[in-house]
Amino acid sequence: MTDATHPYDALMDITVRPKAVFVRGAGSYLWDDQRNRYLDFVQGWAVNALGHSPPAVAEALAAQAKRLLTPSPAFYNDTSLKLAKALVEQSCFDQVFFANSGAEANEGAIKLARKYGLKYKNGAHEIITFEGGFHGRTLATMSASGKKAFEPLFEPKVPGFRKARLNDIESVRQLISKSTVAVMLEPIQGEAGVWPATDEFLQELRALTQQFGLLLIVDEIQTGVGRTGKLFGYEHAGITPDIMTLGKGIGGGVPLAALLATENASCFEHGDQGGTFNGNPLMCAAGLAVLGQIGQPSFLKSVADTGQFLEGELQRLSARHGLGAIRGRGLLLALDLKMPIGAAIVAQAFAEGVLLNSPQSDALRFMPALNVTREEISLMIDCLDSVLTKVGAARRVA
Repeated sequence: MTDATHPYDALMDITVRPKAVFVRGAGSYLWDDQRNRYLDFVQGWAVNALGHSPPAVAEALAAQAKRLLTPSPAFYNDTSLKLAKALVEQSCFDQVFFANSGAEANEGAIKLARKYGLKYKNGAHEIITFEGGFHGRTLATMSASGKKAFEPLFEPKVPGFRKARLNDIESVRQLISKSTVAVMLEPIQGEAGVWPATDEFLQELRALTQQFGLLLIVDEIQTGVGRTGKLFGYEHAGITPDIMTLGKGIGGGVPLAALLATENASCFEHGDQGGTFNGNPLMCAAGLAVLGQIGQPSFLKSVADTGQFLEGELQRLSARHGLGAIRGRGLLLALDLKMPIGAAIVAQAFAEGVLLNSPQSDALRFMPALNVTREEISLMIDCLDSVLTKVGAARRVA
């Protein structure tokens, strides 16, 4: 037992955190234990798709908690069946395996692809992933990721992942061998700084994987469930992947993820895959509430429209301060800062009551609630405008 007196010391020190302790959230706002209010454009890294503590999710959780928490994944439960059916009906996939986190869903996708290779491709097991990609923090998903900071960590890595370059179809083609079973990518690389795969590249990739009999896996942990203005990011390119993973937004703030696959790719046998809490009705009730709102065409249109508004405001801000391009789609956008000032901007914005994210030192990433208002966007832009002026002045003095 620690004898430290500071309340923060009971938590493992795994990242730099401001000292604020959050106690309440509603929509686009958070409040700390000192009653300070913050406008949140991070939303748990695109987790709170409907904002903080949305009534639909809170009510669904409360009702389900009174009825059934979990009967064990050894049995069916009605809530997970309803959510699986809804996901299948609104996607190009046939079957669903529920998980608790995006990393777990991606781990499942890797296992499913390797099982497919064992059954149908003479033991092929290698998966082509991409430089800059991020697929999670398990050993296998870290190995699949193309994040430079992961390279020296937790060696030896899980073998079997070869890295291509995003939007370079020839770099993919050159890595294909008899050992290759799949290609896995994010439609938009979020952690790398919001770098989209072009629609043309995704179409070429689908054609190439079909030519060689490979599975195409789309990691939609960040882009799925309405974030890009369509329910799933792959829809923009008009392709049909074999496997998709969902996380973050599907739970609307609670731990829920999903692995979806076509009937052809669904080759797990009994005992191959499982998990104690997977598909528990409490989390699936939240997923149903989220999908019930976000899956509506009018809601998705509003995401696309609001995303265009945010993009336009960021473009004007960038021009005013001599910054770079705006990247991304829908309500997953980045501002290229052209300088390594991201951390300074995030810290100053926090001090002024706005939560921002800098996934790379020269970029800001914007992941607001999908029902964020234009007024809230304007408030964030005003704050960022002020912060950029202050940071710019500080740099000139230095």
